[in-house]
Amino acid sequence: QVQLVESGGGLVQAGGSLRLSCAASGGSFSSHAITWIRQPPGKEREFVAAISWLGANTYYADSVKGRFTISRDNAKNTVYLQMNSLRPEDTAVYYCAASKRIVIGTAQDYWGQGTQVTVSS
Repeated sequence: QVQLVESGGGLVQAGGSLRLSCAASGGSFSSHAITWIRQPPGKEREFVAAISWLGANTYYADSVKGRFTISRDNAKNTVYLQMNSLRPEDTAVYYCAASKRIVIGTAQDYWGQGTQVTVSS
């Protein structure tokens, strides 16, 4: 089983940047694809970005393409989400999730507890 802990959320002004981290333990992290998913206030969870287990393949939602970058360091059991040019509509709870294969969606095997990102206008 994989345990995931997110960090790095906070309050930032529009146009600013944040880097989220997802630290994993308890399982074969390097053999899992990792996905970032967010849940805006009052809305359903939505896919943000995903990275394959070796980091060779990445996928992004259209709404974040060109602004967010997902990366991973398997030696540190950590995945990152660099978020630039943040907009108020990026405000959400951000979750990282893990699955044995890439899932471009919310049907994931393991979830973290989430970290709040708030972008002020």
